[in-house]
Amino acid sequence: MSFKPGIMRTKWRLALLAALASLFLVATSARIAQAQILNEPPPPPPKPKPKPQPTPKDEDYEVMRVTSNLVVVPVSVTDTAGQSVLGLKLQDFHLEEEGRAQDIAQMGDPEQVPLDIAILLDVSGSVNARFDFEKEAAARFLKQVLKSEDRASVFAIDQTPRLEQARDTSERAAARLLAIPSTKGATAFYDSVTMAAKYLAQNTPPQRRRVIVVISDGEDNFSNRTRDIELATYRALQSSNGPLNEQTKEQLVKQRDNIQRQALLEVQTELQRAEVVFYSINPSGDSLHLNIPGVRAQAGMAQLAESTGGNSFVPKVKVKRQKKIERANLSSSLLPFTFLLFPSSAHFQKHVR
Repeated sequence: MSFKPGIMRTKWRLALLAALASLFLVATSARIAQAQILNEPPPPPPKPKPKPQPTPKDEDYEVMRVTSNLVVVPVSVTDTAGQSVLGLKLQDFHLEEEGRAQDIAQMGDPEQVPLDIAILLDVSGSVNARFDFEKEAAARFLKQVLKSEDRASVFAIDQTPRLEQARDTSERAAARLLAIPSTKGATAFYDSVTMAAKYLAQNTPPQRRRVIVVISDGEDNFSNRTRDIELATYRALQSSNGPLNEQTKEQLVKQRDNIQRQALLEVQTELQRAEVVFYSINPSGDSLHLNIPGVRAQAGMAQLAESTGGNSFVPKVKVKRQKKIERANLSSSLLPFTFLLFPSSAHFQKHVR
């Protein structure tokens, strides 16, 4: 093999030139990259991370805890003759809770306590002869006794209790009273009073007087508790199989009286639970003494009134004067109805004497 020196030198020159060109390109690229880096804005400084704050403990705050058990007790005071006692002061009352005397914090002003009243009008056949008078007397009472802030509702004592007028002003309630027709049907007296008591409990704002005024003879023969025994007694007495013997009659009467007493106690419980004061006006007058059911019914209404702090009126005057007499009696009884307020440590049955 022979070598030509000229050719070899040429190849070495070309290789050297290629190497120098490569070095030049690499150096140029590095300078360009470095210039780009220098021209770019510096990166923003890192944001400081917030330090987690410790959760505050209960003792870091001043905590105020307030518990209020202010109990409102409705009160109505009458003397031995059934007349309202006026002008009473806080020191005239003694109040106990579960046998322990309580300090009375406040006594409401009867003139300043709004009234929610439910008028229950008997539309059954037992009071048909006096029905128009009942309506007029009740409407006149609402218009003349109730104030602008008072509210009234109207119920019909019928075979089935009916809400005739929901809670509204005395003017609207009186207008509805005058428009109620007589039905001459059976009487669900107990169910009607119970319905009215529950209605007042659910719809009356707190610290308002709740009152039911019933215009009826109080006889009941068609409430849920009394309907069956009343129908059974009536059918037995009207049976065509001959007159009942005395023993059977006594058993029926005893059973009926027991059911009537139970129903009356249930109504009394509903009135007391709803904190409703019960008043009644019996339009039968002295004629109620002519039959045993009438006497028993009036005694039942008197029991409801006494157990709730109300009153039960039996007119003993002629119809011409009866309107004014009963309106005066009832309004004077409603006026002193007030509230006692005392801080209670528990929820117990309240006793006032």
